[in-house]
Amino acid sequence: MNTFFSILETLILVSVILFILGENKKPVHTLAWLLVVILFPIVGIILYYFFGREHKKRRLINTSRLDIYKERTLDSVGNFVQEPRDKYADLASLCESTNRAICLTGNGLKLYTEFYAMLDDLMSDMRQAKHHIHFQFFKFEDDPVGQKVAQLLIQKVQEGVKVRVQYDDAANYFRKRFYRKLRKAGVEVEPFIKIRLPFLSDSSNYRNHRKVVVIDGKIGYLGGMNIAQRYGDGLKWGVWRDDHLRVEGPAVAEMQTSFLTDWQFSSKRFVDGSEYYPRIESGGFVTMQVLTAGPFDEWRVIMQGIIRAITRSERYVYIQSPYFIPTEPIMLALRNAALAGIDVRIMIPYRGDRGVLVPLASMSYIEEALTAGVKVAFYRKGYMHSKTIVSDDSFVTVGSTNVDIRSYELDFEINAFIYDEDLAIQARNVFLEDEKYSEYLDIETWRSRSRAQKSKESFARIFSPLL
Repeated sequence: MNTFFSILETLILVSVILFILGENKKPVHTLAWLLVVILFPIVGIILYYFFGREHKKRRLINTSRLDIYKERTLDSVGNFVQEPRDKYADLASLCESTNRAICLTGNGLKLYTEFYAMLDDLMSDMRQAKHHIHFQFFKFEDDPVGQKVAQLLIQKVQEGVKVRVQYDDAANYFRKRFYRKLRKAGVEVEPFIKIRLPFLSDSSNYRNHRKVVVIDGKIGYLGGMNIAQRYGDGLKWGVWRDDHLRVEGPAVAEMQTSFLTDWQFSSKRFVDGSEYYPRIESGGFVTMQVLTAGPFDEWRVIMQGIIRAITRSERYVYIQSPYFIPTEPIMLALRNAALAGIDVRIMIPYRGDRGVLVPLASMSYIEEALTAGVKVAFYRKGYMHSKTIVSDDSFVTVGSTNVDIRSYELDFEINAFIYDEDLAIQARNVFLEDEKYSEYLDIETWRSRSRAQKSKESFARIFSPLL
Protein backbone atom coordinates (compact mmCIF):
# COMPACT_ATOMS: atom_id res chain seq x y z
CA MET A 1 0.00 0.00 0.00
CA ASN A 2 2.83 2.40 0.88
CA THR A 3 4.43 1.61 -2.48
CA PHE A 4 1.16 2.46 -4.26
CA PHE A 5 0.89 5.86 -2.57
CA SER A 6 4.56 6.58 -3.25
CA ILE A 7 4.05 5.86 -6.95
CA LEU A 8 0.84 7.96 -6.98
CA GLU A 9 2.60 10.87 -5.27
CA THR A 10 5.47 10.67 -7.75
CA LEU A 11 3.09 10.63 -10.73
CA ILE A 12 1.20 13.66 -9.38
CA LEU A 13 4.45 15.51 -8.74
CA VAL A 14 5.77 14.77 -12.22
CA SER A 15 2.44 15.84 -13.75
CA VAL A 16 2.49 19.14 -11.87
CA ILE A 17 6.11 19.75 -12.88
CA LEU A 18 5.26 19.10 -16.54
CA PHE A 19 2.23 21.39 -16.23
CA ILE A 20 4.37 24.18 -14.76
CA LEU A 21 6.90 23.80 -17.57
CA GLY A 22 4.13 23.75 -20.16
CA GLU A 23 2.72 27.11 -19.00
CA ASN A 24 5.85 28.80 -20.40
CA LYS A 25 6.11 31.32 -17.60
CA LYS A 26 9.16 33.51 -17.29
CA PRO A 27 12.17 31.33 -16.35
CA VAL A 28 12.55 32.95 -12.93
CA HIS A 29 8.87 32.27 -12.12
CA THR A 30 9.10 28.71 -13.40
CA LEU A 31 12.21 27.98 -11.35
CA ALA A 32 10.68 29.50 -8.22
CA TRP A 33 7.57 27.34 -8.47
CA LEU A 34 9.55 24.23 -9.36
CA LEU A 35 11.69 24.79 -6.28
CA VAL A 36 8.62 25.12 -4.04
CA VAL A 37 6.93 22.03 -5.52
CA ILE A 38 10.04 19.86 -5.38
CA LEU A 39 11.12 20.86 -1.86
CA PHE A 40 7.63 20.80 -0.35
CA PRO A 41 5.61 18.49 -2.64
CA ILE A 42 2.21 18.45 -0.93
CA VAL A 43 2.20 22.05 0.27
CA GLY A 44 3.84 23.21 -2.96
CA ILE A 45 1.22 21.57 -5.19
CA ILE A 46 -1.59 23.12 -3.12
CA LEU A 47 0.05 26.56 -3.27
CA TYR A 48 0.55 26.27 -7.01
CA TYR A 49 -3.10 25.34 -7.56
CA PHE A 50 -4.33 28.36 -5.63
CA PHE A 51 -1.68 30.94 -6.48
CA GLY A 52 0.50 29.80 -9.37
CA ARG A 53 -1.77 29.06 -12.29
CA GLU A 54 -2.32 31.76 -14.85
CA HIS A 55 -5.72 32.72 -16.21
CA LYS A 56 -4.75 34.85 -19.18
CA LYS A 57 -7.60 33.46 -21.27
CA ARG A 58 -10.09 35.24 -19.03
CA ARG A 59 -11.54 38.49 -20.26
CA LEU A 60 -12.96 41.28 -18.15
CA ILE A 61 -15.36 42.42 -20.83
CA ASN A 62 -16.01 41.48 -24.45
CA THR A 63 -14.55 43.70 -27.12
CA SER A 64 -17.88 44.96 -28.43
CA ARG A 65 -18.87 46.32 -25.02
CA LEU A 66 -15.48 47.94 -24.51
CA ASP A 67 -15.97 49.55 -27.93
CA ILE A 68 -19.22 51.05 -26.65
CA TYR A 69 -17.45 52.57 -23.65
CA LYS A 70 -14.71 53.98 -25.85
CA GLU A 71 -17.29 55.48 -28.22
CA ARG A 72 -19.04 57.05 -25.24
CA THR A 73 -15.68 58.47 -24.10
CA LEU A 74 -14.91 60.01 -27.48
CA ASP A 75 -18.40 61.52 -27.67
CA SER A 76 -18.01 63.13 -24.24
CA VAL A 77 -14.47 64.53 -24.51
CA GLY A 78 -15.07 66.65 -27.59
CA ASN A 79 -11.90 68.18 -29.03
CA PHE A 80 -9.67 67.43 -26.05
CA VAL A 81 -7.83 64.53 -27.72
CA GLN A 82 -4.23 65.69 -27.98
CA GLU A 83 -0.93 63.84 -27.71
CA PRO A 84 2.19 65.56 -26.36
CA ARG A 85 4.45 66.93 -29.07
CA ASP A 86 7.72 66.57 -27.16
CA LYS A 87 9.92 63.58 -26.28
CA TYR A 88 6.92 61.80 -24.71
CA ALA A 89 4.97 61.53 -27.97
CA ASP A 90 6.12 57.95 -28.49
CA LEU A 91 5.25 57.11 -24.86
CA ALA A 92 1.71 58.37 -25.42
CA SER A 93 1.49 56.32 -28.63
CA LEU A 94 2.72 53.22 -26.80
CA CYS A 95 0.04 53.63 -24.14
CA GLU A 96 -2.66 54.09 -26.75
CA SER A 97 -1.64 51.10 -28.86
CA THR A 98 -1.32 48.71 -25.91
CA ASN A 99 -4.18 49.99 -23.72
CA ARG A 100 -6.40 52.15 -25.94
CA ALA A 101 -5.60 54.95 -23.48
CA ILE A 102 -6.74 58.22 -25.04
CA CYS A 103 -4.40 61.16 -24.48
CA LEU A 104 -6.53 64.09 -23.35
CA THR A 105 -5.79 67.73 -22.57
CA GLY A 106 -8.04 70.16 -20.69
CA ASN A 107 -7.75 68.48 -17.29
CA GLY A 108 -7.50 70.07 -13.87
CA LEU A 109 -5.51 68.08 -11.29
CA LYS A 110 -4.97 68.42 -7.57
CA LEU A 111 -2.20 66.39 -5.92
CA TYR A 112 -2.76 65.30 -2.31
CA THR A 113 -0.02 64.17 0.04
CA GLU A 114 -2.22 64.08 3.16
CA PHE A 115 -5.16 61.70 3.53
CA TYR A 116 -7.58 63.93 5.43
CA ALA A 117 -7.18 66.74 2.91
CA MET A 118 -8.11 64.28 0.16
CA LEU A 119 -10.97 62.82 2.21
CA ASP A 120 -12.47 66.24 2.94
CA ASP A 121 -12.57 67.11 -0.77
CA LEU A 122 -13.87 63.66 -1.70
CA MET A 123 -16.69 63.87 0.85
CA SER A 124 -17.55 67.40 -0.33
CA ASP A 125 -17.70 66.30 -3.97
CA MET A 126 -19.83 63.26 -3.13
CA ARG A 127 -22.28 65.44 -1.18
CA GLN A 128 -22.83 67.41 -4.40
CA ALA A 129 -23.50 64.29 -6.52
CA LYS A 130 -26.78 64.40 -8.46
CA HIS A 131 -26.82 61.22 -10.56
CA HIS A 132 -24.22 58.63 -9.54
CA ILE A 133 -21.21 57.82 -7.38
CA HIS A 134 -18.91 55.03 -8.51
CA PHE A 135 -16.69 54.07 -5.60
CA GLN A 136 -13.88 51.49 -5.84
CA PHE A 137 -11.09 50.87 -3.33
CA PHE A 138 -8.74 47.98 -2.72
CA LYS A 139 -9.51 48.39 0.99
CA PHE A 140 -12.61 50.04 2.41
CA GLU A 141 -12.32 49.38 6.13
CA ASP A 142 -14.90 49.24 8.89
CA ASP A 143 -13.29 51.85 11.15
CA PRO A 144 -14.37 55.41 12.09
CA VAL A 145 -13.24 56.76 8.70
CA GLY A 146 -14.89 53.96 6.73
CA GLN A 147 -18.10 54.28 8.72
CA LYS A 148 -18.21 58.03 8.06
CA VAL A 149 -17.85 57.45 4.32
CA ALA A 150 -20.42 54.63 4.38
CA GLN A 151 -22.93 56.88 6.12
CA LEU A 152 -22.56 59.49 3.37
CA LEU A 153 -22.98 56.88 0.63
CA ILE A 154 -26.18 55.65 2.29
CA GLN A 155 -27.42 59.25 2.57
CA LYS A 156 -26.85 59.79 -1.15
CA VAL A 157 -28.86 56.66 -1.98
CA GLN A 158 -31.71 58.04 0.10
CA GLU A 159 -31.49 61.23 -1.99
CA GLY A 160 -31.96 59.20 -5.16
CA VAL A 161 -28.33 59.05 -6.30
CA LYS A 162 -27.14 55.77 -7.81
CA VAL A 163 -24.24 54.50 -5.67
CA ARG A 164 -22.09 51.57 -6.73
CA VAL A 165 -19.32 50.26 -4.46
CA GLN A 166 -16.68 47.80 -5.58
CA TYR A 167 -13.93 46.25 -3.46
CA ASP A 168 -11.33 43.53 -3.64
CA ASP A 169 -12.80 40.45 -1.97
CA ALA A 170 -9.56 38.90 -0.73
CA ALA A 171 -8.38 42.15 0.89
CA ASN A 172 -11.74 42.71 2.61
CA TYR A 173 -12.85 39.14 3.25
CA PHE A 174 -13.57 39.66 6.95
CA ARG A 175 -15.71 42.79 6.46
CA LYS A 176 -18.81 41.05 5.07
CA ARG A 177 -21.11 42.55 7.73
CA PHE A 178 -19.93 46.06 6.85
CA TYR A 179 -20.79 45.54 3.17
CA ARG A 180 -24.09 43.84 3.97
CA LYS A 181 -25.09 46.99 5.86
CA LEU A 182 -24.37 49.09 2.77
CA ARG A 183 -26.24 46.68 0.52
CA LYS A 184 -29.25 46.60 2.85
CA ALA A 185 -29.40 50.41 2.71
CA GLY A 186 -29.69 50.36 -1.11
CA VAL A 187 -26.04 50.74 -2.13
CA GLU A 188 -25.09 48.41 -4.97
CA VAL A 189 -22.07 46.51 -3.63
CA GLU A 190 -19.96 44.00 -5.52
CA PRO A 191 -16.76 42.14 -4.60
CA PHE A 192 -14.17 41.80 -7.34
CA ILE A 193 -13.24 38.12 -7.98
CA LYS A 194 -15.37 36.69 -5.21
CA ILE A 195 -13.62 34.00 -3.19
CA ARG A 196 -15.13 31.30 -1.00
CA LEU A 197 -12.39 31.04 1.61
CA PRO A 198 -9.61 33.56 2.30
CA PHE A 199 -6.45 32.68 0.37
CA LEU A 200 -7.95 29.33 -0.67
CA SER A 201 -9.13 30.14 -4.15
CA ASP A 202 -7.34 29.72 -7.46
CA SER A 203 -8.20 33.39 -8.14
CA SER A 204 -7.30 34.93 -4.77
CA ASN A 205 -3.77 35.74 -5.92
CA TYR A 206 -5.24 38.21 -8.42
CA ARG A 207 -6.15 41.40 -6.59
CA ASN A 208 -7.95 44.50 -7.76
CA HIS A 209 -5.59 47.10 -6.35
CA ARG A 210 -7.28 50.08 -8.01
CA LYS A 211 -8.61 53.12 -6.16
CA VAL A 212 -11.13 54.95 -8.35
CA VAL A 213 -14.03 57.27 -7.61
CA VAL A 214 -16.18 58.85 -10.33
CA ILE A 215 -18.85 61.40 -9.40
CA ASP A 216 -21.53 62.22 -11.99
CA GLY A 217 -19.01 61.42 -14.73
CA LYS A 218 -17.33 64.79 -14.17
CA ILE A 219 -15.02 64.48 -11.15
CA GLY A 220 -12.67 61.60 -10.43
CA TYR A 221 -10.17 60.45 -7.82
CA LEU A 222 -7.33 57.96 -8.18
CA GLY A 223 -4.02 57.20 -6.51
CA GLY A 224 -2.51 55.20 -3.69
CA MET A 225 -4.83 55.96 -0.76
CA ASN A 226 -7.42 53.52 0.53
CA ILE A 227 -10.30 54.27 2.91
CA ALA A 228 -8.84 53.51 6.33
CA GLN A 229 -8.07 55.55 9.43
CA ARG A 230 -4.36 54.69 9.46
CA TYR A 231 -3.92 56.58 6.20
CA GLY A 232 -4.68 59.78 8.10
CA ASP A 233 -3.56 59.02 11.66
CA GLY A 234 -0.49 57.05 10.72
CA LEU A 235 1.00 54.11 12.59
CA LYS A 236 2.38 53.86 16.11
CA TRP A 237 5.87 54.39 14.78
CA GLY A 238 5.24 57.22 12.30
CA VAL A 239 3.15 58.96 9.65
CA TRP A 240 1.58 57.35 6.60
CA ARG A 241 2.90 59.05 3.44
CA ASP A 242 0.85 58.67 0.30
CA ASP A 243 -0.23 60.45 -2.88
CA HIS A 244 -3.62 60.80 -4.52
CA LEU A 245 -5.17 62.84 -7.35
CA ARG A 246 -8.40 64.71 -7.91
CA VAL A 247 -9.22 64.91 -11.63
CA GLU A 248 -11.66 67.26 -13.30
CA GLY A 249 -12.00 67.24 -17.06
CA PRO A 250 -12.14 64.80 -19.99
CA ALA A 251 -9.83 62.19 -18.40
CA VAL A 252 -12.66 61.37 -15.98
CA ALA A 253 -14.39 59.58 -18.87
CA GLU A 254 -11.47 57.14 -19.03
CA MET A 255 -11.74 56.58 -15.27
CA GLN A 256 -15.42 55.87 -15.79
CA THR A 257 -14.59 53.21 -18.35
CA SER A 258 -12.16 51.61 -15.89
CA PHE A 259 -14.83 51.40 -13.21
CA LEU A 260 -17.62 50.17 -15.49
CA THR A 261 -15.37 47.53 -17.04
CA ASP A 262 -14.58 46.15 -13.58
CA TRP A 263 -18.24 46.44 -12.60
CA GLN A 264 -19.39 44.37 -15.57
CA PHE A 265 -16.86 41.68 -14.63
CA SER A 266 -17.81 41.54 -10.96
CA SER A 267 -21.58 42.05 -11.21
CA LYS A 268 -22.22 40.50 -14.66
CA ARG A 269 -24.29 43.61 -15.41
CA PHE A 270 -23.48 45.87 -18.35
CA VAL A 271 -24.12 49.47 -17.31
CA ASP A 272 -24.52 51.74 -20.32
CA GLY A 273 -26.00 55.11 -21.05
CA SER A 274 -24.91 58.56 -22.13
CA GLU A 275 -25.71 59.85 -18.63
CA TYR A 276 -22.54 58.13 -17.42
CA TYR A 277 -20.52 59.99 -20.05
CA PRO A 278 -21.80 63.58 -19.95
CA ARG A 279 -20.35 66.20 -22.24
CA ILE A 280 -17.30 67.41 -20.32
CA GLU A 281 -15.99 70.93 -20.27
CA SER A 282 -12.37 71.87 -19.71
CA GLY A 283 -11.18 71.49 -16.14
CA GLY A 284 -7.73 72.97 -16.73
CA PHE A 285 -4.75 72.69 -19.04
CA VAL A 286 -3.13 69.37 -18.11
CA THR A 287 -2.52 66.66 -20.72
CA MET A 288 -2.73 63.09 -19.42
CA GLN A 289 -3.65 59.47 -20.05
CA VAL A 290 -5.35 57.00 -17.75
CA LEU A 291 -3.79 53.54 -17.97
CA THR A 292 -5.27 50.33 -16.61
CA ALA A 293 -3.42 47.03 -16.39
CA GLY A 294 -4.26 43.54 -15.24
CA PRO A 295 -3.00 39.96 -15.24
CA PHE A 296 -5.33 38.89 -18.06
CA ASP A 297 -4.11 41.58 -20.46
CA GLU A 298 -1.92 40.85 -23.47
CA TRP A 299 0.54 43.60 -22.54
CA ARG A 300 2.08 44.75 -19.25
CA VAL A 301 0.91 48.24 -20.05
CA ILE A 302 1.86 50.27 -16.99
CA MET A 303 5.22 48.55 -16.63
CA GLN A 304 6.00 49.12 -20.31
CA GLY A 305 4.99 52.76 -20.03
CA ILE A 306 7.19 53.30 -16.97
CA ILE A 307 10.15 51.70 -18.75
CA ARG A 308 9.63 54.02 -21.71
CA ALA A 309 9.45 57.04 -19.40
CA ILE A 310 12.69 56.04 -17.69
CA THR A 311 14.49 55.57 -20.99
CA ARG A 312 13.21 58.97 -22.15
CA SER A 313 14.63 60.77 -19.09
CA GLU A 314 17.49 63.18 -19.68
CA ARG A 315 18.24 64.66 -16.23
CA TYR A 316 16.53 62.80 -13.40
CA VAL A 317 14.04 60.12 -12.37
CA TYR A 318 12.69 60.16 -8.81
CA ILE A 319 10.69 57.16 -7.62
CA GLN A 320 8.68 56.52 -4.45
CA SER A 321 7.26 53.08 -3.73
CA PRO A 322 6.42 51.01 -0.65
CA TYR A 323 8.12 47.98 -2.22
CA PHE A 324 11.14 47.54 -4.44
CA ILE A 325 10.90 44.13 -6.08
CA PRO A 326 11.41 45.16 -9.71
CA THR A 327 10.98 42.98 -12.75
CA GLU A 328 14.13 42.42 -14.81
CA PRO A 329 13.09 44.99 -17.48
CA ILE A 330 12.46 47.67 -14.81
CA MET A 331 15.77 47.01 -13.09
CA LEU A 332 17.61 47.11 -16.41
CA ALA A 333 15.98 50.44 -17.31
CA LEU A 334 16.92 51.94 -13.93
CA ARG A 335 20.50 50.71 -14.11
CA ASN A 336 20.93 51.85 -17.71
CA ALA A 337 19.64 55.32 -16.85
CA ALA A 338 22.00 55.64 -13.88
CA LEU A 339 24.97 54.36 -15.89
CA ALA A 340 24.14 56.93 -18.56
CA GLY A 341 24.50 59.71 -16.00
CA ILE A 342 20.83 60.25 -15.18
CA ASP A 343 20.11 61.13 -11.54
CA VAL A 344 18.04 58.09 -10.51
CA ARG A 345 16.69 58.10 -6.95
CA ILE A 346 14.43 55.54 -5.29
CA MET A 347 12.74 56.11 -1.92
CA ILE A 348 11.27 53.16 -0.02
CA PRO A 349 10.12 52.75 3.59
CA TYR A 350 12.60 51.73 6.27
CA ARG A 351 9.94 49.47 7.79
CA GLY A 352 7.49 47.32 5.83
CA ASP A 353 3.82 46.44 6.31
CA ARG A 354 3.57 43.04 4.56
CA GLY A 355 5.23 40.59 6.92
CA VAL A 356 8.88 39.63 6.78
CA LEU A 357 9.50 38.23 3.29
CA VAL A 358 8.54 41.31 1.26
CA PRO A 359 10.90 43.79 3.01
CA LEU A 360 13.69 41.21 2.89
CA ALA A 361 13.07 40.59 -0.80
CA SER A 362 13.17 44.36 -1.43
CA MET A 363 16.54 44.62 0.31
CA SER A 364 17.99 41.91 -1.91
CA TYR A 365 17.66 44.20 -4.96
CA ILE A 366 19.29 47.27 -3.43
CA GLU A 367 22.93 46.36 -3.98
CA GLU A 368 22.27 45.64 -7.65
CA ALA A 369 20.81 49.14 -8.01
CA LEU A 370 23.53 50.86 -5.97
CA THR A 371 26.27 49.22 -8.03
CA ALA A 372 25.00 50.99 -11.16
CA GLY A 373 24.79 54.36 -9.44
CA VAL A 374 21.10 54.35 -8.52
CA LYS A 375 20.59 56.28 -5.26
CA VAL A 376 18.40 54.38 -2.77
CA ALA A 377 16.96 56.01 0.35
CA PHE A 378 15.04 54.67 3.35
CA TYR A 379 12.16 56.90 4.45
CA ARG A 380 12.31 57.03 8.26
CA LYS A 381 9.53 59.42 9.28
CA GLY A 382 6.94 56.67 8.94
CA TYR A 383 5.58 54.42 6.23
CA MET A 384 6.15 55.41 2.59
CA HIS A 385 3.13 54.21 0.60
CA SER A 386 3.34 56.69 -2.28
CA LYS A 387 3.50 55.26 -5.80
CA THR A 388 4.81 58.25 -7.73
CA ILE A 389 7.47 58.62 -10.43
CA VAL A 390 8.57 62.04 -11.69
CA SER A 391 11.10 62.86 -14.41
CA ASP A 392 12.73 65.97 -15.89
CA ASP A 393 10.10 68.42 -14.59
CA SER A 394 7.86 67.26 -17.43
CA PHE A 395 6.42 63.81 -16.68
CA VAL A 396 4.81 62.31 -13.59
CA THR A 397 2.78 59.18 -12.94
CA VAL A 398 0.59 58.72 -9.88
CA GLY A 399 -1.58 55.71 -9.23
CA SER A 400 -1.94 52.37 -7.51
CA THR A 401 1.08 50.62 -9.05
CA ASN A 402 4.03 49.68 -6.84
CA VAL A 403 7.53 48.94 -8.11
CA ASP A 404 7.08 45.22 -7.60
CA ILE A 405 6.30 42.08 -9.53
CA ARG A 406 2.84 41.75 -8.00
CA SER A 407 1.70 45.15 -9.28
CA TYR A 408 3.18 44.61 -12.73
CA GLU A 409 1.98 41.05 -13.30
CA LEU A 410 -0.70 39.91 -10.81
CA ASP A 411 -2.79 42.90 -9.75
CA PHE A 412 -5.35 45.09 -11.50
CA GLU A 413 -3.89 48.61 -11.38
CA ILE A 414 -4.61 52.13 -12.59
CA ASN A 415 -2.20 55.03 -13.13
CA ALA A 416 -2.39 58.53 -14.51
CA PHE A 417 0.44 59.36 -16.94
CA ILE A 418 0.72 63.14 -16.78
CA TYR A 419 2.61 65.34 -19.22
CA ASP A 420 2.67 68.65 -17.38
CA GLU A 421 5.48 70.85 -16.08
CA ASP A 422 3.65 72.37 -13.11
CA LEU A 423 2.48 69.06 -11.66
CA ALA A 424 5.86 67.45 -12.30
CA ILE A 425 7.65 70.24 -10.43
CA GLN A 426 5.16 69.89 -7.58
CA ALA A 427 5.82 66.14 -7.39
CA ARG A 428 9.57 66.75 -7.53
CA ASN A 429 9.35 69.20 -4.63
CA VAL A 430 7.33 66.69 -2.60
CA PHE A 431 10.08 64.12 -3.17
CA LEU A 432 12.78 66.58 -2.12
CA GLU A 433 10.81 67.43 1.04
CA ASP A 434 10.55 63.73 1.88
CA GLU A 435 14.34 63.48 1.47
CA LYS A 436 14.67 65.51 4.68
CA TYR A 437 13.30 62.50 6.55
CA SER A 438 15.23 59.89 4.57
CA GLU A 439 18.63 58.24 4.69
CA TYR A 440 20.53 57.43 1.50
CA LEU A 441 22.47 54.20 1.51
CA ASP A 442 26.20 53.94 1.01
CA ILE A 443 27.21 51.00 -1.15
CA GLU A 444 30.21 50.01 0.97
CA THR A 445 28.18 50.11 4.17
CA TRP A 446 25.39 48.17 2.51
CA ARG A 447 27.79 45.50 1.33
CA SER A 448 29.10 45.08 4.88
CA ARG A 449 25.81 43.60 6.11
CA SER A 450 26.19 40.33 7.96
CA ARG A 451 26.25 37.07 6.05
CA ALA A 452 23.15 35.95 7.95
CA GLN A 453 21.23 39.05 6.84
CA LYS A 454 22.25 38.58 3.23
CA SER A 455 21.22 34.93 3.36
CA LYS A 456 17.75 35.84 4.62
CA GLU A 457 17.38 38.40 1.85
CA SER A 458 18.52 35.92 -0.78
CA PHE A 459 16.05 33.32 0.49
CA ALA A 460 13.21 35.87 0.34
CA ARG A 461 14.25 36.91 -3.16
CA ILE A 462 13.80 33.34 -4.45
CA PHE A 463 10.14 33.56 -3.54
CA SER A 464 9.65 37.19 -4.64
CA PRO A 465 7.83 36.23 -7.88
CA LEU A 466 5.26 34.47 -5.69
CA LEU A 467 4.68 37.31 -3.19
